[in-house]
Formats: sequence, C-alpha cells, structure tokens
Amino acid sequence: MTDALRPMAKQRLYEQVLDRLRQYVTEGGLRAGDRLPPERDLAQRLGVSRASVKQAIVVLEVQGLVEARHGGGTYLVRDSLDVEPVEKLVERRRRLPDVLEAREALETKLAELAAERRTDEDLAAMRAALAHMAEEIEGDGHGVEGDRLFHAAVTAAAHSSILAEFMRSIADQIAESRTESLRQPHRPARSLAQHQAILDAIADRRPGRAAAAMRRHVRTVAKVRLLDWEPEEEREP
Repeated sequence: MTDALRPMAKQRLYEQVLDRLRQYVTEGGLRAGDRLPPERDLAQRLGVSRASVKQAIVVLEVQGLVEARHGGGTYLVRDSLDVEPVEKLVERRRRLPDVLEAREALETKLAELAAERRTDEDLAAMRAALAHMAEEIEGDGHGVEGDRLFHAAVTAAAHSSILAEFMRSIADQIAESRTESLRQPHRPARSLAQHQAILDAIADRRPGRAAAAMRRHVRTVAKVRLLDWEPEEEREP
C-alpha cells in the first residue's frame, strides 16, 4: 500500500530561520569571512525567539558553514549556506559512532601491518597523497581527496586482502566521516600533520608507533561538532 498520503511533517521553526539566513547571505552577496548579524538582531528582524536563532546557528556550525567565535560573533566559513536537511544530519549522527569505532579497529591494524610490509612503491603513493592533500588545502579546500588517497595507500601497503575488503565494504560511511571531520574549523591542516606522523612511522618500519599514530588520528576524526548536537523537536504550530 502506498505511503504517499502519509501525514506531512511540519517544518521546525529553526529550519525556517535557516532558509531565511541562506536567502540573506545569497541576496546580500556575503562571502567567507563576513560576519552574520548578532543573534538578538536576527531574532528581532525575523520575529522569532533567540532560542530559534541559536538552534539554527548550531546547525550551521555542525555543517561547518559558520564559525562562532567566543565573544566575537558568527562568521561565514564558505561563500554560501548550502544547508543539508536536518533529517540527513540526524541519520548521520545516529550511525557515525559505529563507523568511527570500525575505522579505529581496522585502520590501526592496517597502519601496523603497513609498517611491516610496505614497499618503496607504497611509500611513494602515500607521499603523493599527502602532496595532493597539501595542494587542496593551500587552494582553500578541505583536502578530502588527498585524505582518501592517503588512507587508501595505507590500506594497500598493509597487503591484506581481507582487511582491504572490509574497508571497501564501509567506504561510503568512511567518506561521510571524512567529510564530517575535515569541515571542522582548522581540521585539514591538523589532519595533514597527523598523516605525516603516520607516514614517518611506516617509512621507519615502526609498527607500534604507526598504530599509535593512526589511533590518535582516528580519535581526532571522531571529535566532530555533529556528535555534540542534540536535534531540537520544536516545530511551527
């Protein structure tokens, strides 16, 4: 039986605020680094509570679209507010802890094996990946593709077909966690430095050090604003 006529969900008030903020940024020609009006002013101009504005700002923070500086206002990180639907955020928040747990277990072992088994060609692939990531970051990107290439090179360097298959089976979820992490403020440069530490340990054939460096890295990846976010259920009557 079709569910096309199921009850329609009412839009949360802060989602309406998000729509207005996106329109404001577009029509005002705001760019990365520009400051949004204070929450009090936004609430007055939109005719909503400051709580609704604050909820909207938090959603933008979670998605890495704005940076709220303590005592200094809220600033755009990108040139637009292409906001992801709240329902998608909620779903990703639900599955992210399991993905990060799996990444730590698998990738720590892969780094250890890579330090034992890597070839010169494997090292060349890792170095090329880091060079690519550095170029992306210098070009004001997040370094997502370079990050993907580096972890793929570590996986290949472990020369374990079964572990590689496990990694392929959760590739989409890993991609989500990668994007979530790298859009955190100041995260790309930190991630690049952690990758270099992993590479150094693998190059030196230090399995324990490589595993520890990878574990620290994945635990940094796990520190994302999304996991601290509690979605509000406020809805427009």
